[in-house]
Amino acid sequence: MSLPTPPLALYVHFPWCIRKCPYCDFNSHPLRGELPEHAYVNALLRDLDYELQSVPIPAAAPPLVSIFMGGGTPSLFSAQEIGSLLDGLSRRLAFAPDIEITLEANPGTAEAQRFCGYRAAGINRLSLGIQSLDDAQLRRLGRIHGSAEAVQAFQMARAAGFDNINLDLMYALPQQTPQDAATDLRTLLALAPEHVSYYQLTLEPNTEFALRPPPLPDEDDAWAMHEQGLALLDAAGYTQYEISAHARPGKPSRHNVNYWMFGDYLGIGAGAHGKRTLADGRILRRARHKHPKTYLQHAGTVAAIQEERTVAPTDLPFEFLMNALRLRDGFPIAEFTARTGLAWDERIHGLREARARGLLEETPERVRASPLGWRHLNAVLRLFLDA
Repeated sequence: MSLPTPPLALYVHFPWCIRKCPYCDFNSHPLRGELPEHAYVNALLRDLDYELQSVPIPAAAPPLVSIFMGGGTPSLFSAQEIGSLLDGLSRRLAFAPDIEITLEANPGTAEAQRFCGYRAAGINRLSLGIQSLDDAQLRRLGRIHGSAEAVQAFQMARAAGFDNINLDLMYALPQQTPQDAATDLRTLLALAPEHVSYYQLTLEPNTEFALRPPPLPDEDDAWAMHEQGLALLDAAGYTQYEISAHARPGKPSRHNVNYWMFGDYLGIGAGAHGKRTLADGRILRRARHKHPKTYLQHAGTVAAIQEERTVAPTDLPFEFLMNALRLRDGFPIAEFTARTGLAWDERIHGLREARARGLLEETPERVRASPLGWRHLNAVLRLFLDA
């Protein structure tokens, strides 16, 4: 069955960083030797050419709504190379007039010197991985910047003309108290960014922290930090539109909202994932090889694809809901049908039980998690997965 063409975004992965943080489970690799900037940008464009040849974009498809450059540390790349990449992308893809183009940046001084160049190249949104403004915590987290550098980087971004900036902040850090967490958040809010990603430190498998766990706050203190953080963000004028995302009016991340609403996205770069709706309505997911050397060798060929699968029709409700229920306002039922080709009714596995437990709030037009469901979202999603 043919489904309406969903919005299309582009994710670009930059796999290198200066040093791997002990909590990080992303596809990032400490830089050894010289950064192969030019070769990698060329590989990205070859990768995109292969993607567009193997799964062409329908002629009637809307233009690209967003580009997100993530990592790793994309700001290790010069403004000149980022500009070359954007030029190459614009020759291959139609950009929406108001396209959102985000670059993740490390708040170190060296990268911040490049902000004016990034802005001139076409980047219009920055995401700074501050994580904390407490120097002792930054050392515990293995960050390579201090709090003063983070504040300076934010100020340099403003001076470069960026009026749409996200700041990442974590809570439940090693030995952190609720009072410490509140001070950290208040300090960050004093900078008045447009967007705040506020999330709990978790111990992910195959990380240094998982192997050697630091002393973390107990569950009661972590929950207190969560609740007081939401109150502080709300009082400062930020709307929680997603579990860990808070924005001033008109400033939610368009790129991430497209993910959560089960839109399509191209994924290029080492370890990048993509999701495409095919002409016959099937959903295709692809992932590139994670290791930079393997990716550079094979980019632009089928050999760069490490995984490829089409989503089984029975899995579509769960895949949609595990994203869309993260949004505080949920989703329009019409969007569920447009993205999955299915009706919102009792035939969806787990729906009857979720209703019976009071985990959803529904109107004839819209569905969202109830306050109880929002607090226990993983349990809600397991109903749709396990039923």
